[in-house]
Amino acid sequence: MSTTLYSGHSTPIHRLNPLTKLVAMLAIIVIAFALPWWASVLLIVVVIVPAAVIAKCGRRLLWISLIMLLPILLALFAVQGLTFPGGATVVWQWEFLTVTSEGLMFALTVGSRICALVLASILLVLTTHPGTLMSSLTEHGMSPKFAYIISSTLQLVPAFKDRADSILLAQQSRGLAITGNPLRRVRLMMPLLTPLVLGMFTDVEERSTAMEARAFGSAAKRTTLVPVPDSTAQRIARWLFVVLAAAAIATPIVMGLL
Repeated sequence: MSTTLYSGHSTPIHRLNPLTKLVAMLAIIVIAFALPWWASVLLIVVVIVPAAVIAKCGRRLLWISLIMLLPILLALFAVQGLTFPGGATVVWQWEFLTVTSEGLMFALTVGSRICALVLASILLVLTTHPGTLMSSLTEHGMSPKFAYIISSTLQLVPAFKDRADSILLAQQSRGLAITGNPLRRVRLMMPLLTPLVLGMFTDVEERSTAMEARAFGSAAKRTTLVPVPDSTAQRIARWLFVVLAAAAIATPIVMGLL
């Protein structure tokens, strides 16, 4: 079973240093939340979508993001459109239900930022192997413990899904039938949560024991089995991303003072 969403293509995006992609993702998130909603849309159209096409993972990115974002966006527009405080411009009204343009604009702002955050994060996961990311971070001076935290986070969702699938298959082999109406299926799925959560705790304990056996907390300088390629152009690009993020934070402040 795969414990990562990484797609092993050989594209220019995949060959970038993982630290470069991580800094770019953080810069995209900062810019999206610091500037108005149109900046998030511009980042998605101009940066994230072309990068996904180049990396040959556009279809997977679209599918995963739809599964994650569609319920959130529907709930966001429904709740904020109907209950936004101070909404004065009525767009649609039926009996006690009222949709205001202020609520829809607020939902658009928050939704576009969430989309940029989720799409950039998923693209990083799809194009970066967790082990390579951890090696790159430790090579650049980050503590192995913090590097492992970041790397393991990328594996959390697929590992959780794989364990859930294993438990479901095991229960089905013992006669569990998950057919029927949605309410019955939800009721049958609830008992699966206990072994799923307990299994994740067991997995954490096993990983902790394995890391202790390998002297993971040692302060000695470590060598990298497979060095991660880096270049001067990428190092310059990382600093440019930091400058762009700082400029995005400073722009609303300066405009407000003016």
